[in-house]
Amino acid sequence: MTRSELIAGLAEDNPHLTVADVERIVAALFDEMTGALARGERVELRGFGAFTVKHRNARAGRNPRTGETVEVAQKSVPFFKAGKELRERINKPPAAPNGKKNGGAKA
Repeated sequence: MTRSELIAGLAEDNPHLTVADVERIVAALFDEMTGALARGERVELRGFGAFTVKHRNARAGRNPRTGETVEVAQKSVPFFKAGKELRERINKPPAAPNGKKNGGAKA
């Protein structure tokens, strides 16, 4: 799903809001989350997951094309850990047609 698909879906589900209003809401949400992460704060969305920032130390790396050793600078990277509800929903077995349970072998 892209940002524009998210905005379109939210606008469709909330006809009392204009697409422009939904765009502003989504932009504000992402700006707040990005700002919190930039400040080193944790962003937790209960049932969905948590965003944190992990710090990677400087290290010696290798250029895959030439094999030459290069220095990789220290950096911070965003990290997402899925929440329990999200993991359960993703791993939920699909419903079988006609309401029958999956798992039995066909004869």
